[in-house]
Amino acid sequence: MGNENSSAVKLQKTEEKNLLDIKNLSVTYKSEDGLVYAVNDLNLSIGEQETLGFVGETGAGKTTTAMAIMGLLPVPPAKVTSGEIYFDGKDMLKISDKERRSILGEKISMIFQDPMTSLNPSMKVGDQIIEMIRLHKKVSKKEAFEEACQLLELVGIRRERVNDYPHQFSGGMKQRVVIAIALACRPKMIIADEPTTALDVTIQAQVMNLIKQLKEKFGTSMILITHDLGIVAEICDKVAIMYAGQVVEYADVVKIYNNPCHPYTKGLFNSIPKLDTEEEWLEEIHGLPPEPTERIEGCSFSPRCPNCMEICKHKKPDITYIDGEHYTRCFLYEKQQEEVKDSE
Repeated sequence: MGNENSSAVKLQKTEEKNLLDIKNLSVTYKSEDGLVYAVNDLNLSIGEQETLGFVGETGAGKTTTAMAIMGLLPVPPAKVTSGEIYFDGKDMLKISDKERRSILGEKISMIFQDPMTSLNPSMKVGDQIIEMIRLHKKVSKKEAFEEACQLLELVGIRRERVNDYPHQFSGGMKQRVVIAIALACRPKMIIADEPTTALDVTIQAQVMNLIKQLKEKFGTSMILITHDLGIVAEICDKVAIMYAGQVVEYADVVKIYNNPCHPYTKGLFNSIPKLDTEEEWLEEIHGLPPEPTERIEGCSFSPRCPNCMEICKHKKPDITYIDGEHYTRCFLYEKQQEEVKDSE
């Protein structure tokens, strides 16, 4: 797997102060079809000024994780059944609603995937930016107006359009307004949930370049939820590969692209067209992800895995560290680890 000569050695992750730490998070939803297991025993961390790429198929639990961080899960039917979410030293699952409201927008902002529904159609875009500024800053309306104009210019929109309504903007311009609102209070972290999904392909690159430039300008940390591994390679520092509500592989972007370990991660990379080879058919990941209401006894990827062993069908793999912070959940690497210990 990956580098055949590299042995998977269990390494203890070094303790360092992260901006965000998620520990053993599990989230369920009640539905007519039964209990939906959206997130299962998820562990993640992100440091100051880092960008984490959050990759996985639709329904993997990426957006649910983001909403849990923000405290925006619909309760009911959603329920956090276990875990901790520490942001800037505070447990987001235990703070009061008042404290959470003061954090959202000021310290954490979110860019949603559909700008058409993110803006209030009955309010001028400038007023929507001003509302965010005055909610968290003690400034006059005149000062907030001037700051709103500056933010529009920052995202490439003329200040003269501050009194326009959302319907007067194109999709790409609306997303720029949403970015301006997200940046209004210079948050420590931005969660971008597939921010270019609803946009034309020609506009997507412009918006992603803008997000990248502004993130670097303000030194903001970011979680980028996406399906696009190309965007992840260009923008992100770390990558978390998610499958069936669980992170199955986590590493910095160079390690995960040079040495993907989990069979699912390998399947994702093998399904990308390569410009330097002539292939009639791309490799595919056979089968479908498990239903959200389905509880698989063993590894959730085992029904689709080309390397499935007997143990995979009956036991869930633990985290195995490959190198530094690079970890995966796969018995192939637990087995390598045991062989290394036996040889010692």
